[in-house]
Amino acid sequence: MDRYFTDRHHQQLRHEVREFAEREVRPRIPQMEAERTVSHSLSRLIARQGWIGVTVPRGYGGMGAGHLAKTIIIEELSRESGAMGAMAQASQLGVAKIVHFGNEEQKKSWLPAIAAGECLPTIAVTEPGSGGHVLGMTSTAVRDGDDYVLNGSKVFVGNSHVGDLHGVVVRTGPGSKGLSAFLVEADRPGFSLGEQKPAMGLHGFSFGELRFDNCRVPAANMLGAEGNGLSVAYSSSVLYGRANLTAVSLGIHQAILDETTGFCAERERYGAPLADLGAIKLKLGQMQSRLMTARLAAYHAVHLLDRGLSCDAELMNAKLVNVEYALDSARDAMEIQAAAGLFTDRPVERYLRDAHHIFAPAGTSDIQRLRLGEVALGTAKGSWSEKLSELVQMEPSALC
Repeated sequence: MDRYFTDRHHQQLRHEVREFAEREVRPRIPQMEAERTVSHSLSRLIARQGWIGVTVPRGYGGMGAGHLAKTIIIEELSRESGAMGAMAQASQLGVAKIVHFGNEEQKKSWLPAIAAGECLPTIAVTEPGSGGHVLGMTSTAVRDGDDYVLNGSKVFVGNSHVGDLHGVVVRTGPGSKGLSAFLVEADRPGFSLGEQKPAMGLHGFSFGELRFDNCRVPAANMLGAEGNGLSVAYSSSVLYGRANLTAVSLGIHQAILDETTGFCAERERYGAPLADLGAIKLKLGQMQSRLMTARLAAYHAVHLLDRGLSCDAELMNAKLVNVEYALDSARDAMEIQAAAGLFTDRPVERYLRDAHHIFAPAGTSDIQRLRLGEVALGTAKGSWSEKLSELVQMEPSALC
């Protein structure tokens, strides 16, 4: 099925990422699980492969290869480690803000470094008191001469503790036109990080708190014009967040099926492999069906996005289907492995924990259903993909 959307260059990219993940990521998983903190060294190693620049135009040193190529990279990393897939996808959110809203000077300053793996970017929108309600944010930026002074905090920021350049949306005035976005370097005075808290899963990835205490940022670091912050926040979530998280779920889902079929083939019950039992085949068949459907939804959505076609609904559906199906298959896998699945010498319990982390970002499943309901009723408000996707069109022969 995936060959309908991919060509030999995509397949070669998949092979390269899978080989890298098996060689470099897999051996480090036990350490990441034991330490339960961000893996700086592995994050940097992945960045140096050039994959963070997959949607960066080649004129700025990137691959210019589009969203389908990006999906394949994140999927294959997530197949070994959801944490490293999450690291790659979170960096892409940071790429989006510069590609879409950066001026030429900002693009020349930052995109080559990102593409070379010398800079890991982030996007910081969510706040402790407002959660997913973007307009409820209270962090501020106040103009002072040639600078803006930032105060407040952001939470659940992907790559918080490994990021070099934070794209921060804060309030510069009242209402929906009162949000603006800034590029904030991690070494700026007045910027600090909250303590990284242990989490349920995605060990090796950081999604923590950024703090701003009279953090002075040059006005030249503003992304777009003052008042463009809402567009920065929403476009990053719609065009990158949903697609990227879909790819993480897809990789974890593939790993769940691979692990479970291997378990069923090696374990015996009643003198035969567990896989010979009809009840087990039914569960495996359901898992296979879910995975095929989820991959189709994922690839179809980014296929449209790469071609500049309206696909907000397809991206919502892809995120919804992939998250829910991965969780369903993870629970089935746990049931099949029973007590054996509870121990950390097998990875299925890690897959279940990691899959839960993909549920909330870029909108929970109920948020996706709510927005899809508006699509069904004809009351959906605009199309972010139609407005902005032409800015990240795949360049001809980009994967050659």
